[in-house]
Amino acid sequence: FTDEPDSPAARVAAAATVAAYDDEAALATFAARVDAVTFEFENIPARAGEVLVRAGKPVRPGPQCLAVAQDSLSEKRIFSEAGAPVGAYEVIDGLEDIAPALAKLGVQALLKTRRLGYDGKGQAWINGPDDAAAAWAAIGTAPAILEAKVAFVREISVVAARGLDVDRITLVINY
Repeated sequence: FTDEPDSPAARVAAAATVAAYDDEAALATFAARVDAVTFEFENIPARAGEVLVRAGKPVRPGPQCLAVAQDSLSEKRIFSEAGAPVGAYEVIDGLEDIAPALAKLGVQALLKTRRLGYDGKGQAWINGPDDAAAAWAAIGTAPAILEAKVAFVREISVVAARGLDVDRITLVINY
């Protein structure tokens, strides 16, 4: 299921349903044709997953997981609650939040939109208080987080998957 005919998955799938992600009739038709559903990327509306679950199809990860993955603040909170270390950050709801956040985090920090900010999109570096207004405008004045600069040795990507029996977990780590 895709909203664009030339999506990466459509190129390799035996069949593709092309429709808007909020087209519930098309989602229902799609659900009738498949045994299970997964996602190619996290920017599909979680509501589409909910429609497919209601149609009786297993959706993995589930719509709630998808919703968390779509909001960087939710992700950070979930990881923190699970005991995973996350870099220092502050919630930014408006331009006025940036200066106090910089005072806590340090003058060099990364401002990131909470949603749809990845691979450099929806992100702006702040190298001091004078950069705040331009950075806020650069991310479209959207709800954001401000992350302290982290001295990375390397960045890794982890994908975890489990069987429905929960007895096994598969990890794929790329670095």
